[in-house]
Amino acid sequence: MNFISNWKQEWLPNPKANLLSGITVALALIPETLAFSIIAGVSPMVGLITSCMIAIIISIAGGRPAMISAATGALALLMVGLVRDHGVEYLFAATILTGVIQLVIGYLKLGNLIRFVPHSVMNGFVNALAIMIFMAQLVHFQGQGWTMYALVGLSLLIVFGLPRLTKKFPSALAAIIVVSAAVLLFKLDVKTVGDVANFSGTLPVFHLPDFVPNLDNLMIILPYSLSMALVGLLESLLTANILDEITDTPSSKNREVKGQGLANLATGFFGGMAGCAMIGQSVINVRSGGRTRLSTLTAGVVLLLLILFLSPAVKEIPMAALVGVMFMVAIGSFNWRSIGEMRRAPIGDSLVMVVTVAVVLYTHNLGLGVIVGVLLSAVVFARRISRLKVESRFHEDGSIAYNVTGQLFFATAADFSEAFDPARDPDRITVDFTRSHVWDHSGVNAIARMRGKYAVAGKSVTITGLNRESGELVEKLGLESYGTL
Repeated sequence: MNFISNWKQEWLPNPKANLLSGITVALALIPETLAFSIIAGVSPMVGLITSCMIAIIISIAGGRPAMISAATGALALLMVGLVRDHGVEYLFAATILTGVIQLVIGYLKLGNLIRFVPHSVMNGFVNALAIMIFMAQLVHFQGQGWTMYALVGLSLLIVFGLPRLTKKFPSALAAIIVVSAAVLLFKLDVKTVGDVANFSGTLPVFHLPDFVPNLDNLMIILPYSLSMALVGLLESLLTANILDEITDTPSSKNREVKGQGLANLATGFFGGMAGCAMIGQSVINVRSGGRTRLSTLTAGVVLLLLILFLSPAVKEIPMAALVGVMFMVAIGSFNWRSIGEMRRAPIGDSLVMVVTVAVVLYTHNLGLGVIVGVLLSAVVFARRISRLKVESRFHEDGSIAYNVTGQLFFATAADFSEAFDPARDPDRITVDFTRSHVWDHSGVNAIARMRGKYAVAGKSVTITGLNRESGELVEKLGLESYGTL
């Protein structure tokens, strides 16, 4: 009964709104998918197959209803070198391996590890992705005249201006239609999608990659697959968190991880490239009324119908229109608020974001940037909690009280021990832990050693203010060697 109830809740509510939002997303997916295909250096058909297949599969297997997954800029940037150096067949094999890696991560139930990626690292990831998408478009201006600049400007004007008039029609699609019409009307000599890659709209067919799975070839694709798997999951889980907040509903992170793996595994066998969740399109879907899996399924099915019957028109789309759309994606993806937050945020958090961006831009590896950002965040956090202060105060009766402030654990145990002077202190000592917490064996051992030194000097120590968790740890490990508390 629970299965039936959950199925109804995830598929059936408000079908009209979900169908319409899915159609809107399908229309908006076309320009972005084409542009991402150009970035990756593959035929537009590869990107279109990817988007429709992943959207359909993830609508059933994913863990976040109404989330849109397809070909993305984050992963397109990662596969450029593989396609350039080894060809598209290696990309198909790498996509299959990406799916396998993600399935393993999902079955190991590691999806909840997204909680350990700090906000500053996520900001750095998103900002670096936006900058890389922007920079990837600059190559299309090489050898082009003023016409290219004018058409890109017109595309940007429509993309950012149309939403001020109406939001009922995707502005990116409107920009492509208007710019394409202008090129045809004035017979402008500009580069089109058909000049970059020739393709035809056909149904996806099963295709075994032309790839020999020996050790040498696997070592070629493994670094790309690992990067795509990790970056894809990071973007997908980040998007799931955003939709959780917008809709005030939960999602299954581990199911989403396994769903992404299954989608990429299947797509690789049908001539597609690796994909993941799309932050922009997912938000568009939810803002348009999409709340169920029906909206995601509709987006994939409608996109498939569009590419089957509109491929001749797609080949006539000017590259200038797609460049304008990708500029919009880059500008919209960049977290501009994070720049202002740098003035108010702790300097360590700002440093983490800047370093994450710098590593990504230097290495062109989003996954490496995130890893470095997380490690740096851990160092910053460890530095913050490793500040222990011990202050002394003499009482009128001749005794002395030490007040401990901060966390007592392996990194602060030495500082704690050095704060006391058994030789010079009076006979009665009080150590107050009201503003402290004892975390581990090293902390308890530091207290025991401190009491031992005072015991050797013939002086007594009273421990006060331990909170419940600290007291239980101290009692469990025991200080019997130097008396009881």
